Order: sequence, then C-alpha cells, then structure tokens
Amino acid sequence: MLTPLDEHQLLVFWTQLLVLVLMARACGTLMRRVNLPSVIGQLAAGVILGPSIFGRVWPDGFHWFLPEDEMSSAALLAVSWLGVALLLVTAGFETDLALIRRLGRAAALVTGFSLVVPLIGGLIVGFSLPDSFLGSGADRTVFALFVAAALSVSALAVIAKILSELGLMRRDFGQITVAAGMANDVVGWVMLAVFTGFAVSGEVSIGNVAETVIGLAAFLAVAMTLGQRAVDRALRWVRRDGPNLGGAMTIAIFTMLIFGVATQLLGIEAVLGAFVAGVVLHRSRFQQQEVIHHIESLTGSFLAPIFFATAGLRVDLGLLADREALAWATVVVLVAIVAKFAGAFLGARLAGQSSRAAAALGAGLNARGALEIVIASVGLSLGVFTETAYTVIIIVPLLTSVFAAVSLRIVVRDWRGSPEEQERLEREEVLSRNLVVKSARILLPSQGEPASIAAAQIVQFAWPKEAPATIVSVANGDDWPDVTVVRNVLDERDVDHTRVRGDDVAGQIVDESRLGYGVIVVGVAARHEGVLYSPMVDELLLTTSIPVVIVRRARGLDRPLPAAFSRAIVPVTGTSSALSAQEVAFAISGQLGTEVVLTHVMNRAEAPLARILPRRRQVISPVHSAAEEMMERAVGRADGAGISARPLMIGGTSAGDVLVESAQRESADLVVLGAQLRNVDGRPFIGHTVETVLDRSDATVVVVAQPRRTHPNGDD
Repeated sequence: MLTPLDEHQLLVFWTQLLVLVLMARACGTLMRRVNLPSVIGQLAAGVILGPSIFGRVWPDGFHWFLPEDEMSSAALLAVSWLGVALLLVTAGFETDLALIRRLGRAAALVTGFSLVVPLIGGLIVGFSLPDSFLGSGADRTVFALFVAAALSVSALAVIAKILSELGLMRRDFGQITVAAGMANDVVGWVMLAVFTGFAVSGEVSIGNVAETVIGLAAFLAVAMTLGQRAVDRALRWVRRDGPNLGGAMTIAIFTMLIFGVATQLLGIEAVLGAFVAGVVLHRSRFQQQEVIHHIESLTGSFLAPIFFATAGLRVDLGLLADREALAWATVVVLVAIVAKFAGAFLGARLAGQSSRAAAALGAGLNARGALEIVIASVGLSLGVFTETAYTVIIIVPLLTSVFAAVSLRIVVRDWRGSPEEQERLEREEVLSRNLVVKSARILLPSQGEPASIAAAQIVQFAWPKEAPATIVSVANGDDWPDVTVVRNVLDERDVDHTRVRGDDVAGQIVDESRLGYGVIVVGVAARHEGVLYSPMVDELLLTTSIPVVIVRRARGLDRPLPAAFSRAIVPVTGTSSALSAQEVAFAISGQLGTEVVLTHVMNRAEAPLARILPRRRQVISPVHSAAEEMMERAVGRADGAGISARPLMIGGTSAGDVLVESAQRESADLVVLGAQLRNVDGRPFIGHTVETVLDRSDATVVVVAQPRRTHPNGDD
C-alpha cells in the first residue's frame, strides 16, 4: 500500500527541489564564466547546502531542509537517480563505437594505459587506506576495487564539454581523447556492474565473477542485437509519416526503463542499462536528433543539477578535519591525477603521438564526473564506503576536472597542429556550413541501369565517405534489378538496401525519405513525353521535403561515367540553389582534381562576350559591380573548399544556351546547376535554364533541386 507524504513532507520536498536547482544552476553558471565545467559548480552547490557549510552555519535550518526522515530522503533520491539515468542516456548517445574502432591502435593504447595505470594505483591505495574508510562489514578487496574504479575512469561528458568550449573537439588529439573517454565510460560501467555484484554477495569469488560477467554479456548481446532491431522497428514506425518527436521521445524513455529493469534484475545497477539504452538509441538510423537535444535540455536544466547537488549534500568536509583523513585524501587525489596523466601519456607516446599531444591527452582524460559520483554513491548505498571515504571520492572529480580544464589550456596554447591537420579542419568547417553535401544518409533509387550507376558515382565523388547510403531497388515489372554494380561503386561507405514495387513507387520512396535522409540522388536517361523526365522523378520532385539531385549521364558513352571529370561548368547566381550546386562541384573537384569554371551569364547587350573576369579592374556599371561581387564570393568559397576555380563572365540573351555553348567551347564534361522547384499546373518546374541544359548538353548534367517552398496554407 502506498503511504503518501504528509503536507509538511511535501513542503520540504518541493523546497528541496527549488533550492537545489536554484543553487546548482547558479554555481554551474559561475563555473562556466571562469571556463570550468558546470558539474563542478553543481557539486559545490550540494557541498554548500550540506553539513559542511549550511549544517554548521544554521543547524536548525539545515535539519528542517534535510530532515532525518526516510520517506523524504527516498523521494529526493528517487528524483536524483532518475536524473542520473537520463544523464547516462545522453552519455550513451555520445558514445560512438565506430569512432573507437576507427581510431584503432592509438585509441586502444591510450585507453588501455589510461585505465590500467590508475587502476593499479587505485588498488594500492585501496588496500592501504585505514579501516575507518571501509563500510561496516565491507570486504577489503571489494573496497579496493571500488576505489580503483573511481580513480581509473574518465568522464566523457566533462571531457567533451571542455574540448568543445576550447574548440578542440575535431583536433587529432581531441578525437583520440573522445574515443578514449568513450572506452573509459564503457569499461567503467562494466567494472561497476561486476564490482557491484561482488558487493551484493559480500565477497569476490570465481562463481560471483562468472555469474555477473555471463549475465552482463548476455544482456549486452541481446541489447545490441534483438534490442537494436526492436528499437529500430519502433523508431521507424513512429516516423512513418515524417518527424515525430513525441513518439521518438516515448521510445527513448521506454528503452531506458526496459534496459534499466533488465540490469537491475541481473543484480547490476539500472544506470548501466540506461547507458546501453543510449548507445542503442544512438546507433539507430531512424533516430531523430531532436530527441537527444530535448533529453539534454530536461536533464541539464533540472534533473542532472539535482543529482550532482544531492551527491554534494552527502559530502561532509568536516570529516577531513582529522589529520589522517586529510592526508589520505591528498594521497588519493594525487594518485588519481598523476596515474591518469602518466598512463595516458605513456599510451600516447607508444602510439606514436608527439609529446605535446600526449600531454594534452593526459590532461584531458584527467576529467572525472558522473561515473565517479555514481561509483561513490553506489559504494555508499551498498555499505562499501563510509561517509569519510565517500567524501574523499567525491572530491576527486571536483579537483581533477579543474586540473584537466586548466592544464589542457596551458598545453594547447598557441598549438595549431600539423599542416595536414589544419587543412582537414578547414575542410570540415566548410562542410559544416553546407546546404546539401553533408554527412546525412543518402537515398539512391535504382533499377540497376547505367543512369543510376552514374548517380552512385556522383554520390561517391561528392559526398563525404562517412555519409551512409540506402539503395532503393525499384522493381521492373515482376523482376528485381541487379544493383551489384551500384553497391560496388559505393563500397567505401556504409550501404544498406531496401525494395519497393507497385503503382505508387514514388510515394514509397518519399515515405522512406522521411526516415532521416538528407538528400535523394536519382539517375535519369531519356526524357519521357509530357513530363520533366519520368513520372516517378516528377512525383518525387513534387512531394519530397528534402533536396533531390538529378544526374543525367553524358550522351554517347559506352560506360556509366568517365573515371574522372576534367572540367566542370558551374553557374554563379545569388540563389541558395546555386550555392548547393557549387557545393557539389567543389566536392567533386576536391576528390578528382576537376577544374571548376565558375560561370556568370550577363543577360545584357553591353556584357562583353566570353570575357574572363580579371582580378582587379575598374567597375563600369552597377550590373558589372554586382556580378563581380557575386563572382568574388564564389571564388572565395572555392578557396575555402581547398580548390582553385576559374571565373568566367559571359554575355548572352539565353542563359541556358550560353551555358551549353560554354560547355562545348571549354570541352567540359560536367555541368552542375542549382534549381528551386515550383509547381506549375501539377508539373514540377525547375527553370528554363536548367531544362535547356538538360535537353541540349552532351556533358553529364547534375541538377541540385531544392524542395518546393509552400505557404502556411499549403499552397505554392
């Protein structure tokens, strides 16, 4: 039977939430202003409101605020544990297992040494600490294991925050730091699960180890296979009609609760299940990124501050007034910092990193946070730690996170990395500003014909290799096309395959595009009578809400496409669709070395024909002035993408005819254009210029068509 809180208990509970959130957010904001992680301020808020300060300054108020009432304490702790569960879901979202695998040897060595060295140091300290640190009846070996776990792992969330605030996330050492931090988190949760099993049984035995490890392995195997499939299917179902934030949030919460119940049933903390839930949700290709943003907003603004502040409430710095306790606290903090730094530094040097990069890794991986606090909280709740030991362990993330933030700034000051790293960062910066050429999944309808093979080659040349692709086989009557060649073209990226057939093929493709794609790329060949290209392509253009890239292969080829394009004509106008076309052309040039001719057509009789734009000249008219400014911006974008483009200004009465003639005169084998879709009498219209080039040019033509803009009432 449920026993409700009385009126006074409810008043205390709501007051606790109000004061904890207010103080935690205020202290967290203060820490951010001095360039330190907000978690430090949130922990400090709990310390201020706990027995260390508030309890000594105003004992009566402290006892009213934190009464020795089991029901009141249970209510507050329930909210804080819900906060840490959601916090661990967000940590799981940030855990990219593919990144850990991709960084290979460097990540493995840094992770291994940054865990093993402090783990050994923690075990030595754990066996050396006086009995006053051990909980009543706790096994010394279990106690030492909990201490070692708390000192050895890092905090991915704190590491990521420090790197992000310093603009170091995409640096080479930053990626290794994030990968090692992820691996630290994964190993840390596994250690916590195993050590918790020891604590529950009261001893370390082979049987307990086997039972815990087998149970954990079975859970992970089921979660990553059957659980992943179930989550994928559920997220796909809720997204069948387009983005559905409410449905996706529901799936995320249910997954967290189901996984939490499963791990708790196994005798492992439910927070491990929440972490695995985050990993599984993040791996789903049907996930909506807005979900993690909403969970982060709720957790970061309300629940996580309560958890960290509540953890701080249980810290009593007065327990360190004893000289022995203070001395051992100093030893624990020093071992945590020195062992972590030494392990990461040694692993980085063995992996071939420079001394400065190794020092940066040692500094960054010293950050501790939620996991250490969870380990301390679990250790206290299971009777492994006394209040003194708990206080010492909680101090570790406070001081090590400060050390990490300050020392990392010192190490990376005036250090920009190698020229290759700088070039990569500049290109990534350009990619982050793109409209179409991004890392989102690509949808590629195909009947296996040369046109779709050409489209696949454009995808391979233009889009970054980390952008996955889905091939949609379109049935031709009763037969399914052979898309082996298309798959082979895309062999450097992650590719999956689905099939559609029936009368409404375009509708099925549009439905698929709502599942988180960034662009549709479709190959076309001969034009059908009465439509833009084909009924299916026309329907796609009219109904999709994402960009469509049309690839019309060159005429007269006995193969899908040349191995490399030698020269591309790219029109320069002031529209966003033209910018999208430039993105595609610049990306192809960066991959193949294609010469890009940026072409602006002057529809004025005064425009000199086929005049190459000089770098500096006297402006002779407002028309020329605007054209020059537009061209200079386009050339600047090309420079930013790492390619050298040739500007060309040319006059004529028909832009389409001029572009076709320019492609012939320049011997261009590629023309890339942008288009803004419009609905004209139920038919997609992409502009006379684009249609003229598609009809008349013998070169390969790529059209980047932006989706139709609609008015609020749904009309064009």
